Amino acid sequence: MKTQRLYYTLNEFLKSKFGEKVKKIPLDAGLTCPNRDGTKGYGGCIYCDPKGSGTGLYKQGKSLEDQIKFFLEIFKKKKFNKFIAYFQSFCNTYAPVETLKKIYDVVYLDSSIVGLAIGTRPDCINKEIVNLLKSYQEKGYFLWIELGLQSIYNQTLKLINRGHTFEDFMEAYHLLKTNEIPVVVHIIFGLPGETREMMLETVKTLAKLRVDGIKFHALYIVKGSKMEELYLSGKYTPLEMEYYAKLVAEALTYLPPETVIHRLCSEAKPEDIVAPLWVAKKMEVINLIRKLMSEKGLYQGKNYQK
Repeated sequence: MKTQRLYYTLNEFLKSKFGEKVKKIPLDAGLTCPNRDGTKGYGGCIYCDPKGSGTGLYKQGKSLEDQIKFFLEIFKKKKFNKFIAYFQSFCNTYAPVETLKKIYDVVYLDSSIVGLAIGTRPDCINKEIVNLLKSYQEKGYFLWIELGLQSIYNQTLKLINRGHTFEDFMEAYHLLKTNEIPVVVHIIFGLPGETREMMLETVKTLAKLRVDGIKFHALYIVKGSKMEELYLSGKYTPLEMEYYAKLVAEALTYLPPETVIHRLCSEAKPEDIVAPLWVAKKMEVINLIRKLMSEKGLYQGKNYQK
């Protein structure tokens, strides 16, 4: 008897597409965000890492070429043969198209790079950028865009200083999808003021859109972030690990079986975290989610409604 798959992993998806394991190379292009540089605000989102949720390598003087060479050397020793250039830090469509082209063109540096993954904000996508993205698809590169939504609720987005709305997300999403560009959506559980029902409603909304992929994050407090002030003053309490695991286990049941699960939980270094410390135990969290799903007979798509 065939065992029920709990959820559709990124590894499984990439292996089915490329016939072997594919590794993402995390890249820092030295860009910024519109709610950091004053265009929409300063300081970034209230939970944001000063490094922009990335490696911080650009500020250390590492060019994109240096970064690619560095990671390829490490990953090839681990027997990976194919790679995706993952533009992770800050907002990777927030620059003139000519600048973006020079950045994305690093995919040509090594023939083992088979695709691009580009993290950005919904308010930093336009037709000109979409045309640039499509040019890489036309050359045979696999591509997906990662949009940071975090929540469907505008009051939450305002509270966390996102600087964009759910409507901005929908506009960007439809522009990308009508141009056949896959979209992976980031959401955060545990945002200030959000109930369990609100968090699950965000997932159900994305299920109706049949998003190509999703990344789940637990909100954690980074040293130096505005969230640290809220936490230390007793105005914010992070989610418990078991509560988060139960939430994700249920959330997966509402998603279409074909939505690729790119991430089940946040990944953070212990030295960067104020709280909750369990987010540094990524595999422990993943194993708990899997255990809960197995025990309760849950699986991705179980409660999906077309």
